[in-house]
Order: sequence, then C-alpha cells, then structure tokens
Amino acid sequence: MSRLRSIAERLVSLLPPRFQPMVRWRFIKFGLVGASGTVINIAVLYAAQEYLLRGIADFHVRLNYSIALAITVATISNFYWNRRLTWRDRTRNTPQPALRLFLKYVMAAALSIVIQSLLTKWLALHLHYLLANVIAIVLASVVNFIANDRLTFRRHRPKPPL
Repeated sequence: MSRLRSIAERLVSLLPPRFQPMVRWRFIKFGLVGASGTVINIAVLYAAQEYLLRGIADFHVRLNYSIALAITVATISNFYWNRRLTWRDRTRNTPQPALRLFLKYVMAAALSIVIQSLLTKWLALHLHYLLANVIAIVLASVVNFIANDRLTFRRHRPKPPL
C-alpha cells in the first residue's frame, strides 16, 4: 500500500503546484468511483446493445439508445458514491436536499456526458464500440471531476455572523 501511495505522490508532484492539493486523495476517490461507474457503464452498454435493445435493427440507432441507458445508470451510481465518498466532507454541512444536489450533479456532468457520447460515436467508426466507450469515458472524466469539484460539491464558506 505504501508503494502505491509513493507512486501516486510522485505522479501528483509532476502537476503544477496549484493542482496538487485538489488531486491528492479526492481525485483518487473520484477515480475509484469512476472506475466502478465505468464497469457499470460498459456492462449496461453491452447488455443493452447485445440483448435488451436487440430488436432495433439499425446498429447506430441501437447504439444511441444503449449509450443513453448506460450513461444514465452509471451517472446515478456515480452520484451516489461521489456524494458518500469523494465529497463527503462537503456534503455533511450542506443543507441541500439530495434531489437538488443530484440535479446540480447532472448539470455539471452534462458537458462530460455530451463529450463521452460524441467521442464514443466518432471512435466507434474506427474501433470496437466498447473500446471507443472506454477511451471516451477517460477523456470525459477530467471534465466531470473539475465541474463537480467547482460547481456541485464546491466548498461553502461559512456566513459571517450579523
């Protein structure tokens, strides 16, 4: 475990100093949640494309629906675990209802969802659709982290006493 930690610390030290605190443990937690979301995304994409939506003859139309379903299920799972693990320290003192926070999460993730969808569709022209999806997820996850860190789960400054 300490060897893994030292490797991670070396990688973090290569980043500009401004980004180092942000990515230390929070980004690792985000990555673990994202990895589980990736597994869910790929499993749902495969199940939808090969079984659930098999009745849709056109591959690309079926892929559109399969991608939408996969992203939806993975987004719900990622929200739950990011709220419970990644940004737990920021949600404990936030009086926002879960639904409102989820809507902010979805809005913050919307750009990364669009990026993932478009990249998957484009890359699927050149690669197997599952490999295309994995590449798109990796690239879109950076946008997703920054958006959620800065918007959805941002630090709330205590209000000064009146």
